[in-house]
Amino acid sequence: MNIKLNEIYNVDCLYGLHLLENNYIDLVVTSPPYDNLRTYNGYSFDFENIAKELYRVTKEGGIVVWIVNDQTIKGSESGTSFKQALYFKKIGFNLHDTMIWEKNSTTFPASKNGNRYTQIFEYMFILSKGKPIKANLICDKKNKWAGHKDFSKKLKNPVPKYSARNNIWKETTSFNDKTGHPAVFPEKLVQDHILSWSDENDIVLDCFMGSGTTAKMAMLNNRNYIGFEISQEYCEIATKRLHNLFNQDKLERSE
Repeated sequence: MNIKLNEIYNVDCLYGLHLLENNYIDLVVTSPPYDNLRTYNGYSFDFENIAKELYRVTKEGGIVVWIVNDQTIKGSESGTSFKQALYFKKIGFNLHDTMIWEKNSTTFPASKNGNRYTQIFEYMFILSKGKPIKANLICDKKNKWAGHKDFSKKLKNPVPKYSARNNIWKETTSFNDKTGHPAVFPEKLVQDHILSWSDENDIVLDCFMGSGTTAKMAMLNNRNYIGFEISQEYCEIATKRLHNLFNQDKLERSE
């Protein structure tokens, strides 16, 4: 099988990764089916070998965005997310940043009489192969002192209106998504990572493509994409979603 750009392949991601050349991918944005929190059509995955393959296919200076969480079993979190982050470091990645995706709500709110607070976030590990060569930080944090200079007079230019945002990103989670996939990324969350860690015409990989959000946002932001998805059902969902997007874009261009 020859891997082409801008295609989603219905294969086990480890098989798909084996087909990619060394140092080929600019950016990976993905989220594995962690622990037993996600019912993923009965599939499991070989984390350690996938991690090694991700290191091999990522370009020097490239980034892997690994979004993950832990299952709570008998009141204790599994710690799988931390184990994975440490393994990525062991095989050569730098843990460039530990970011947080703060959700707007949860399906399991804490009880007043419980012993745990409401769990409302996921980890976003930003893993770099060497020093990151692309970092287009999003500057949308409004500055209180915009237009002013500091009192020490050391600042030649006034404080800008906006500065780079913090590493906790708040994005809405939809529990009524119509794609049919059990865990759909918020589109803006994926888009912001794509804009932050890649440039136009770069290659963005999602090795657990799911409903196709990474591919969609790569396409909308003039990046190339490659996707692997083991579930035929989810692969069909993603392909249909991109087909509809392509037809919509084609229609708008003809008007």
